Amino acid sequence: MFRAHVCIFPTDLSIAPAELASAVEERDLDGLFFPEHTHMPVSSRSPFLPGGNIPEPYRRTYDPFIALAVASAVTSRIKLGTGICLVTEHDPIVLAKTVASLDRLSNGRVILGIGAGWNAEEMENHGTPYNQRWPILRERVLAMKRIWRQDEPQFHGNYVTFDAMWSYPKPVQPNGPPIWLGSNSKWIPDRVAEYCDGWMPIVGRAGEAKVQLLRDACKRVGRRVEDITLALFYAPLDEAAVRERLLEGYTDFIFGLPSAPREETLPVLDAIAVLAARLRNLSA
Repeated sequence: MFRAHVCIFPTDLSIAPAELASAVEERDLDGLFFPEHTHMPVSSRSPFLPGGNIPEPYRRTYDPFIALAVASAVTSRIKLGTGICLVTEHDPIVLAKTVASLDRLSNGRVILGIGAGWNAEEMENHGTPYNQRWPILRERVLAMKRIWRQDEPQFHGNYVTFDAMWSYPKPVQPNGPPIWLGSNSKWIPDRVAEYCDGWMPIVGRAGEAKVQLLRDACKRVGRRVEDITLALFYAPLDEAAVRERLLEGYTDFIFGLPSAPREETLPVLDAIAVLAARLRNLSA
């Protein structure tokens, strides 16, 4: 199985989300992913961007759920994903409602790609201490799943607590949209095995997570690794490299697009479509 998606920072200076979504569907690709940054603090101590040089798209990106709603309105088939949603910057009750609404309005096409974030000041502006970001993310994910799956959910944890309530609509997809975790650290396999449906490591990012470690983690909790989607984020536009990852068990490949006007973006999209068609023919 091979599926090809694309990811872009959609901004007020790039190709419009509706035009891009239509182009992705027209080229027989499988999905469109948008990242998230609510804002960019001017001062950042994070080593992710040495020297504090923040690329302009990070400062200008649209809200991913609004942009994906626009994309949903002009398409009927492609998946609509966040790559990634910073769960540490959201109230879980509100986020559960947003995701469920998008899933229902798109007829069940949402993939919720998530992460804890790397910009300490950004998440701290939302009330999330950097050193508590992962346990906070975990509880918020578990709480959202309960909201999606139960008619009168309640949750009482260390970071999320609410008594029995009603929250509708429920997602179209049974049990809620699939949740793919994006990170490369050695702790990720256990997190994916516990509360996620997919793993999307980022190409070129340092980290110790390997597919074998995910297999081991799944075995420890009694899950089948075959039930977890392996998706490569920022996959290389290189046939040999993609085929090597297919042999490792990856099925979904998320290729990056430049955050730029249509004249720069569409030729790259065309190249991705050509590679995707070739790989599908080879695996048929």
